[in-house]
Amino acid sequence: MTYDVFISHAWEDKETVVRDLAVALQEHGLSVWYDEFVLRIGDSLRQAIDRGIANSKFGIVVLSEAFFRKQWTQYELDGLVHMSMHERRRQVCLPIWHKISVNEVTANSPSLANVLALRTSDYSIAQIAEEIAAVVRPAGS
Repeated sequence: MTYDVFISHAWEDKETVVRDLAVALQEHGLSVWYDEFVLRIGDSLRQAIDRGIANSKFGIVVLSEAFFRKQWTQYELDGLVHMSMHERRRQVCLPIWHKISVNEVTANSPSLANVLALRTSDYSIAQIAEEIAAVVRPAGS
């Protein structure tokens, strides 16, 4: 299966932003790799994440304090950065900043601080989903 987007996030951000974003993206007609939609009992997390990243056109990275503290999110970010480096014709990572400042992002990932991001403090989930859908499926494509 191929996905339009893979959502990388910290568990702590599910309730406040990620679950609603995943649903909103589906409502825009996007196929979404989101753990609650895809993972089943007995699945290997590493293998499922690797397949999800490898088979996704874009990676949404929900950056937060919790995101930068987690090993799994760093593993996912490594995979998405690798994909970006091999997809030289376009940006693969689509960052969302959730309750985090530019200084915190810069301290944890200077390269991500240089990528235009949407902030959950400035945009609603619906607006973020609409912006992502416009990038993933541009008008006329």
